[in-house]
Parts: sequence; C-alpha cells; structure tokens
Amino acid sequence: MENRKEEILPQDRDFKYILQDAGAIYVGARYSYEELLEEETAAFKLKTIITHYILKDVDASTTLESHFYYMTEDSFAYRTFRELKVKVKASIPEETRSLAGKARIRYKDRIYTLKELAGMNLARKKQTGIIIREIIFSKLGLMTFTV
Repeated sequence: MENRKEEILPQDRDFKYILQDAGAIYVGARYSYEELLEEETAAFKLKTIITHYILKDVDASTTLESHFYYMTEDSFAYRTFRELKVKVKASIPEETRSLAGKARIRYKDRIYTLKELAGMNLARKKQTGIIIREIIFSKLGLMTFTV
C-alpha cells in the first residue's frame, strides 16, 4: 500500500492547518471531515467527537467551511459544537478607496460565536460575502465534553 497524501490545491494550502495554544485548537476551514480524521496532528478527542457525533448528520467529504456556512441553530451538529464552545474566524470583504479615488477590496477578519454565525440567515451571509477561514475549538470545551 502506498503512503501518499492527496495533492493540496494551492488555494487550499493556506487554509488547511492545525495549530494549538494553551486555550484553543485552531483548524483551517478547508479541511473536509475525512481529511481531518486522517490528520496526525489533530487531537484524538476531537477526532472521536467528529466520528461519534458530527458524521451522523454530515457526509465525511463536507468541508468545515461549507458545514459551518450552512449550519442552523436547529441542527444536532450546532448543539454539539456549542457544547465545545466553538468560535469561527471569518473574513468579510470591504471596499475602500484610495486618495485618488480608486476602489479596492480588502478583507477584514472577525471572530464569530457559533450562535452569531448560525443565527445569520443564508441570504445575509451571501450578501456580505462572508468567507469562513478557521474553526476555533476551546480546549476547555473539549476537556469537559464526554465521549
């Protein structure tokens, strides 16, 4: 059996990562659940929660970005992630003008609570052009979650 990883597209490379600090685990939103489960650096408890709770309602090929973008407050995944005290880092495009009057698009990052993001209707998300970049898992939330 060959040991090879799937080629990561250049536009995805910057958004497929797992970082940790003392209080949180930061996961790039372009990971699919399947890729996240195969990732060696992902926390075992996080993988277990995804396997036992999230993949019951969501296909493994779904990306975190897509899942959180379309998530509603009445879904089981929402309730699970709420217990984990998940936050979502997203970028919103803003049009700015230079002194010469030339228009330019800049992206402003903002961290949303899960309730704020899921409470936003789909039309508003599309209108603002929100792009989900990162999912932030609280280590305290992971620690208190029983599997």
